[in-house]
Amino acid sequence: MDLKAKYTQFIKSEAKRLGFLSCGISKAGFLEEEAPRLENWLKNNRNGQMAYMENHFDKRLNPTLLVDDAKSVVSLLLNYYPEKEQNPDSYKISKYAYGKDYHFVIKDKLKELLFSIQENIGEVSGRVFVDSAPVMDKAWAAKSGLGWIGKNSNLLTQKIGSFYFIAELIIDLDLEYDHAVTNHCGSCTACIDACPTQAIVAPYVVDGSKCISYFTIELKENIPHEMKGQFDDWAFGCDACQDVCPWNRFSKSHKEPLFNPNPEILSMSKKDWEEMTEETFRVVFKDSAVKRTKFQGLQRNISFLKK
Repeated sequence: MDLKAKYTQFIKSEAKRLGFLSCGISKAGFLEEEAPRLENWLKNNRNGQMAYMENHFDKRLNPTLLVDDAKSVVSLLLNYYPEKEQNPDSYKISKYAYGKDYHFVIKDKLKELLFSIQENIGEVSGRVFVDSAPVMDKAWAAKSGLGWIGKNSNLLTQKIGSFYFIAELIIDLDLEYDHAVTNHCGSCTACIDACPTQAIVAPYVVDGSKCISYFTIELKENIPHEMKGQFDDWAFGCDACQDVCPWNRFSKSHKEPLFNPNPEILSMSKKDWEEMTEETFRVVFKDSAVKRTKFQGLQRNISFLKK
């Protein structure tokens, strides 16, 4: 076995040991196919008030501008599908926010992976990324054969659907590269039909400025009045397009103890949400991604949902 193959095998087995669902590797370089798509998406203001999406356009498309002498993009998936879901008579939060904030959980695993590579392979430098820099994670994961981009613009896989996080390790080491897989959405339009705000404006095109996740997390001002009655009780994020995806019939619950929810999150009723104090918010969502919207933001979202 040559060194490239040996190193590749080592990285993939380490990723598995650390609990990642799968690992795919691509040659670092300019994302030619993505460039015009991203340009169009921004030109049509699909990013709403997410101005940061317009920054670092070149870096977003080319990881060699993020990491000196980058050779490989190692893409990793980490499952977050929960064993149990919220009380049905409740305001809803995205499943990814049930447990500890994924940024911390994944970053620790990625740092351990990089350390292990350096310890076993030698002088390898690189950076770890979890939503923390302008990296087009879904595009890299698809290029690395981990799944295909679905009509709801999420990465889909035949075996396990789409309830997982995507992260990257960009390193200056040549490895064996994987190939993209074929698209298996076919003529299905379940996600387009189910989107409560019609944010999937065309197959494979999501208008971020119409998405419930945008309104409940990213938008800092009041939610526009014309959206009233369209949120289907989502108070933080939205899983509507994933919940109806036929491939998510194959989702299996995660094995990451840090993603286990605070039992209170699952049992709370609408009344509990409406009467929540800032103190309770701090306790219940201590390490959760829900903290991103802050107590005031969550209050705004809930009062908007109240009939």
